[in-house]
Amino acid sequence: MDFLIEQLQENKAVFYNLLNDVNKDIYLWKQNPTKWSLLEIVCHLYDEEREDFKFRTQWVLEKPNQTPPTFNPVEWVTERKYLEQDYNTMLNKFIEERAKSIKWLQSLNSPKWEHYYEHPKKGKLTAKFFLTNWLTHDYLHIRQIIKLKYDYLKQQSGEMTDYAGTW
Repeated sequence: MDFLIEQLQENKAVFYNLLNDVNKDIYLWKQNPTKWSLLEIVCHLYDEEREDFKFRTQWVLEKPNQTPPTFNPVEWVTERKYLEQDYNTMLNKFIEERAKSIKWLQSLNSPKWEHYYEHPKKGKLTAKFFLTNWLTHDYLHIRQIIKLKYDYLKQQSGEMTDYAGTW
C-alpha cells in the first residue's frame, strides 16, 4: 500500500502543476456543454477527496461489514454550483485536502486493508479496493485535464496539431 500512498502524494504536485496559474478563459472553457470545465473538475476533485475516496477507505477500515451511505457526485456539479465557485480557492482547498489525506494515510498503524463491506452488485469492496481506485481516479482526471488543455489549444490556435503527433 505504500506505493499507492506515495503515488497519491506525488499526484498532489502533478495536479497543482497542471492546474495552477490557469487563466479564466481556460478554466471556464468547455469543448461542448456535456463536458466539464477545469473549474468543475477541480471542484469534483475536492469533493471526491473528502466525501468519496478518503471517506470510504476510512469507513471500510473502521466499520467493516457496514454499508456506507450512498451519494451521487454527478449531481454535485449543479447542486453545489461548481461553475459559481472561485477556481483558485477550490484548487487550494483540494491541494490542502490531499495533504490531509496523505497525512491520515501515513498515520495508519497496521491498517486492515482486507476489511470490506458487501456491495449488492459488485460484491466485496475492501479498503484496498477503495485506496486503489482513489489512485485510479487521479489518473483518469489527470488524463482528462491534459486532454482538455490539448483540445483548448487545438481550438484556440486554429492550427493543425498532428505535426507533433496525434492524440
